[in-house]
Amino acid sequence: MSDTLRTGVVGTGGWGTHIAEQFHQNPDADVVALTDVVEENRIEAGEKLGVDPAHQYRDHEQMLDDESLDAVQITSPHDFHYGHVVDALEQDLHVFCEKPFTPGVDRARDLAQRAEASDRVMMVGYQRHVNPAYVETRDAVLDGEIAPKIVTAELTQDWIQNVAGTWRVDPDMSGGGQLYDSGSHLLDAIIWLIDEVPTRVTADMEYVDEAQRVDVQAVLTVRFADDTVASIAVSGDAPDISERITVRGDGGHAILEGTGWGPREATIRAPDGTVRSSAAGDLSSYDKVDAFVQSVRNGETPPATAENAFYATALTEAAYESARTGESVAVETDLSATEQSTPEQ
Repeated sequence: MSDTLRTGVVGTGGWGTHIAEQFHQNPDADVVALTDVVEENRIEAGEKLGVDPAHQYRDHEQMLDDESLDAVQITSPHDFHYGHVVDALEQDLHVFCEKPFTPGVDRARDLAQRAEASDRVMMVGYQRHVNPAYVETRDAVLDGEIAPKIVTAELTQDWIQNVAGTWRVDPDMSGGGQLYDSGSHLLDAIIWLIDEVPTRVTADMEYVDEAQRVDVQAVLTVRFADDTVASIAVSGDAPDISERITVRGDGGHAILEGTGWGPREATIRAPDGTVRSSAAGDLSSYDKVDAFVQSVRNGETPPATAENAFYATALTEAAYESARTGESVAVETDLSATEQSTPEQ
C-alpha cells in the first residue's frame, strides 16, 4: 500500500460525498477516483473532492480496472451494495460499505463468507461500534457487569419527510423502508451490545405505500439465543430525532440515550442504582472512517464487521416476513449455509 490509502468512491450522492469528504480529509487516506451513474453527482463530487474529470467514471467496473486503488468506499443505493462489494473484493481491495450491508439474507451471508475468506479489511458503516457510549455499554456486558435479560429500545426520526421522492422509498433499490434505513443502526447496535444472536421475531408495521413494502413504523419483539428478549420500536414519522436503549439483567442495567444526531450518553448502574460508569460521545461518521483506515494500516479486524452486519440483515428480513404473515418468524443466522447458486446481484 502507498503512504496514503488510495480510495475510489462508488456512489456520490449527498451522503456518499459526505463520507468521501471524510476520506479526503483523513491524513492517511486520499480519494483518487469516483464513479456514479448520475453525471451531475460525479461533477459536483469531483469539485468537492479535488478529483479530476479523467478519474471520474459512470461505470464502477471501469474505475476498478483503470485505477490503482487500495480501497473502495461503497455508498450506492442499498440494493447495489452486493454487486459492488463482490467486484471490489475480487479486485483484492479493502472495502468500506455504508449501512445497511445488503438487502437479502442469502446475499448478506455470501458477502460475510467472502469477507471471512479474504485477507482484505471489510467494514460496514455502523458508527455506533466506535462511539464511547455504546462501547461502554458493550464492555459492561462482556465484562459480566450486566447479564442481559430484557432490552427496550426506540429510534424516532422525521425520516419520511426527508426521503420522499428519493430512491430510499423505492423498495427495489432500498430493500424496504425505515427499518432497512436508519432502523438498521438500532438493530445492529442491540445485537452487538448484548453479544447475542437473534433467533425469532414478531413484528408489526405501518407502511406508506399500497404494496406495503415501504415501512414507516415498526414494532419488534425479538428473542435471542441466550433467552434475552428485546422490545424495539422504530418510527420514521416522528416530530423529533431520538434514540434510547435500556439493557437490564443480573448485575445491573445500562441506559443509553441521545437526541438529534449529536452526543449519545451511557450510564451503567448497579442494582441499587449506584452509578458504576458513564461515557458520552458524538455520533460522528468521521470516527468510523478513521477506524476503517486505521484497521487497514494496522492489519486489524474492523470495529463493525461483515458478520455483525449479516445478523442485522437476517433480523430485518425476518421482521419483514413476520409483518407480512402475522406470524412469529425464525431468524436465519446460520453463517455456514451454502446456496445452490450465487445470489443475484
